[in-house]
Formats: sequence, C-alpha cells, structure tokens
Amino acid sequence: MGSEIIKGVLSDSDGKPFILSNDGTKYFKNRIIWSGYLSHWLNKNVYARTLPQTDYETGNPIIVIWPDVQKATEPIVEFYYNERLIKYPVSFFGHNAISINGDIYNFSHLINENEIMTPEEYFYRPALGEFAPSPNNGKFEILEDGRVYYDKFGRNFMRTIHVLRIKGMDTEKLSSIYNHELDVIHNTPVNPKKPEEYKEFSFFNRSCSTIIRDGFIKYGFKDIKGILPRDLFVNVIYNLNKKKNVANIELELYTMPQLKVPEAPESVLTPIMNLKNRKRYKALEKIGFA
Repeated sequence: MGSEIIKGVLSDSDGKPFILSNDGTKYFKNRIIWSGYLSHWLNKNVYARTLPQTDYETGNPIIVIWPDVQKATEPIVEFYYNERLIKYPVSFFGHNAISINGDIYNFSHLINENEIMTPEEYFYRPALGEFAPSPNNGKFEILEDGRVYYDKFGRNFMRTIHVLRIKGMDTEKLSSIYNHELDVIHNTPVNPKKPEEYKEFSFFNRSCSTIIRDGFIKYGFKDIKGILPRDLFVNVIYNLNKKKNVANIELELYTMPQLKVPEAPESVLTPIMNLKNRKRYKALEKIGFA
C-alpha cells in the first residue's frame, strides 16, 4: 500500500479496529492502530497512510491517522506556540513552529529535527515504535539492544497548541527564507563529539523561536522581538495586528486543545516573561484578541 492515503470511518469490531471506506473496504483490519486514535476519533471520518518507520511489536509500517478537516483553499501561514512538556526540562518554555501552506518548518537543537513536516506527522503521529515513550521510564531512552524510544509522537497529543493564522502574506517569499535557514543548518559542519546536535544552536539567537523570529524580520516585520516561545508568540500577534491594514493581512487566533492520551501528561502554559509583552498581551485581551 506504501504511502497511499486512505479515507474512511475509523471503526472497531470486537476489539479489531480498521478504516471502513465508502465502498465497504476494511483497510488495516489486521494491523495495529494506536489506541489514542480510537479514544478520540472512533466512528469519525479520518485519513490514514503508512509511515516508513516500523512498529516494534510486529515489524509492520506504522499507520498514521488524522482527522478529516477542511483544508485551506488560499495561501495560509500558521505560527504555533506549543505549551510546555512538563517531563522535559529542555521544554520548560515551550516551542515554536511555523506552517506555510501546510509545510511545517520545525527548528531544534537536534540536527535531524530541523525539517519540514506534513501536518499529519507533526500533529498526529502515534505513540508507537520509535515515536513512543520508553516502557521503562515513560520518556526518551535508548535500550541496550539499540532500540530507540524518542518520545516524539504527535504534538497535539503531547501539548495544547496556540495558533495564529495569517492570510495575505507572500508565502513563496516566506518559505524561501526558512528553506535557506534549513540549508544553512544542514550545511553546518558537525561537532564530532555531539554529531546529533546542531552545532550553532543558541538559546539567544539560533533556536526554534529566534530562527522563526528572524524570518519574520527578514520578510519585513522589523519590530518583532522575542527569545522565549510564548513571549515571541505574543509579540508577533501584537505587531502583526498593529500592521495588518498596511500589510494587507488578516489574522485569526485559535487553540488546538491537547488530545489527552495516557502516554503524555497535560501540558502547561508558560508565563509571559517580558514585562513589555505582558502589557501587549493585556492590550490584546482588551480588544478580544488574546
């Protein structure tokens, strides 16, 4: 079946889940479908496809499933603030990512996590195989036999995600900026002592937040400032809202609540650290845009 996309209803018959298509075909009937999907989308319309990664129990390709939602028909940018993962100190301040016409740009201190992801993989990967938390400690772990548990399944199962949707930006221009950033990162010489890490990563000027911040600045929004994920999120909302008429853009703010599963504790909203951004947030609250 490869990466063919299947559409149908997520179904279950006597504990054996499958996807029922419109023509009555039962897809993935004898395969492992993650319980998190069943707890949230049973008897609902979904899409599904297989991933290159395999399930540790069966050796079969992992199945990713995502909800049947209406796709945007016009160029769209979405800026994300992901809440804090409480079991990882490195996630103390949360995380930022940005989507341009459905291509999600993710930046990280880990070299292999500087990438463009599809929405289904970014938001909805199952906690199976290498994506799952370790059965030993519930977190990241490499076992003695070489088996790796990255604890990196779908972000929306791990966190609540706050979204700023932007219409009217030049998406080709913006994507070229972030494509260049990815080229720079992947052409940076590797530190042989830590080959898995991006050598030039810096909390203050080469992080998930600051790379995205600098992309907005290069695009033309010169007043945007911020280092921490939530502070940057507030700052971007404030500055784009201030310039939306001049820039001819439309803004929409919404939240993707965490889809709770046993593999992930509830995420936490990080505080706004910068006093100026706190004032900006209060100003946005007054106009109903926070």
